[in-house]
Amino acid sequence: MKRFLGVAFVVLMLSVLSSCGKREEMDDLQPITMESLGAISSSTAPEVKVPEVKPAVTEITTQVKEALPLPPQGPYKPTNIEIQTALKNAGFYSGSVDGKIGPKSKKAIEDFQSANGLKADGKVGPKTWEVLSRHLIAATRSR
Repeated sequence: MKRFLGVAFVVLMLSVLSSCGKREEMDDLQPITMESLGAISSSTAPEVKVPEVKPAVTEITTQVKEALPLPPQGPYKPTNIEIQTALKNAGFYSGSVDGKIGPKSKKAIEDFQSANGLKADGKVGPKTWEVLSRHLIAATRSR
């Protein structure tokens, strides 16, 4: 803000100093009145065609709507229902698909991991999901 005020002050001082020698020229100027403004007709003024400009916001919004969705950042994190459904399709889970990872779901995850040579920690990380998701996709395609 101080820099802006400093620049404004310098510009003001320069304009005052540059107009000091032109005082006589300014005395010859006539004031503009409403009558003199009304005397200017539209026929004497040149016709100016202004091109129609779309607002930038509209263009950006249109581009965003037309853009393809971005892929998710990082590894995909499956929902609990996807995990239970894939375990059920693989034959490791016999409970109801309710989206709650309880003791039966954890046991099924561990059994699946052991059977597929994965670390049996009961958590569905990227490596486990890579193998387990095949059972979810296979069941979806066979329908």
